[in-house]
Amino acid sequence: MLGSTIQRELAMIILRELADPRLTGMPSITRVEVSGDLSVADVFVTVMGTENQQQTALNALRHSAGLMRGRLTKSLSMRVTPFLKFHLDEQLKKELAVLDALRIVEAENAEIDRKRAEEEKLAAGEKLTGGENPTSENERIDNKLLNEEDTTSP
Repeated sequence: MLGSTIQRELAMIILRELADPRLTGMPSITRVEVSGDLSVADVFVTVMGTENQQQTALNALRHSAGLMRGRLTKSLSMRVTPFLKFHLDEQLKKELAVLDALRIVEAENAEIDRKRAEEEKLAAGEKLTGGENPTSENERIDNKLLNEEDTTSP
């Protein structure tokens, strides 16, 4: 409850009051975890951009933590506001990696299913013809009839 309130208020403070040029990619607060004694709030953020841009934005947020804590104290009407610790959210990267792995597995399974269906189709075709090629079966019958004609003609 308090974490989501802090998350919403910090998002508004970053959007409206921070004019730090180091915040090139718009940081998004993904979650806020408040300690049991309410002394520390771990703020997890994602920032679009390169690794260097992400670190620069994280440093800007850490530099502005005192200002944001003061604004939070006023807006939340709390006697003591948690100390803000900003972190890049690595959980999102892990989730994306898992999703990519699942997409790869899905594609591999689709390919295996496609090959299996082709093999079953071929096997069903062989059962219908008795395991022989229909053309060769017809040729065998024609040859047999020709041989019978040869033996019956004078």
